[in-house]
Amino acid sequence: MSITSNQNKTCAIIPFYNDERTIAEIVNRTLNFVEVLIVVNDGSTDNSKNNVPKNDKIIYLENRINEGKGVALNKGFKESIKNSFEFTITLDADLQHIPEKIPDIISALSNYDIAIGNRLDDLSDMPLHRILSNKISSGLLSLKTGQKIIDSQCGFRGFRTKILNNILPQFPGYEAESEILINAARKNYKIGFVPIPTIYSDEKSKIRPFQIIFSFFKTLFI
Repeated sequence: MSITSNQNKTCAIIPFYNDERTIAEIVNRTLNFVEVLIVVNDGSTDNSKNNVPKNDKIIYLENRINEGKGVALNKGFKESIKNSFEFTITLDADLQHIPEKIPDIISALSNYDIAIGNRLDDLSDMPLHRILSNKISSGLLSLKTGQKIIDSQCGFRGFRTKILNNILPQFPGYEAESEILINAARKNYKIGFVPIPTIYSDEKSKIRPFQIIFSFFKTLFI
């Protein structure tokens, strides 16, 4: 699907993998804040695909097998670039990111090239292992990039779409989100942060924080 109207300013990208319980809600809430929503099914084996609402504002993309968040994001980014959106938002499908904060993310893009949700102002609901892994990776990324990276692991992000071609990641998994920040810093793009709530559901997280730290270290040598 290709969007031809130049009136479309903002799209959101939601990669999902086995999120049948939450995909409909996150999609419906996100549609209130963007012109077009790009959903990327990363090889789900549950009923997620059938739970994606039918809407003319949705572009549906699919990986036949689970290839990783980095691959899914790349697919969504390229679709946004093709359709010439001004702003591109990314958020997760598990309801840990509230779409109602999208206007705040977009507003921050008036001062930054990338705006990232910051959950670390309130750590009361964040598990200790997630706090530790986030602080370690954020501190090391700050040293690597020369910019203050507050919450490196948050996938709720906004981008000026015109920069995406220059920062597309090569890593296939969650470490791609760190790679994006390194690529952006090398291009001297400005990275800012927007306070967002810390939300964790009862569902088992797909992220294993210390495995993420191990994978993250690979990005420090690129």
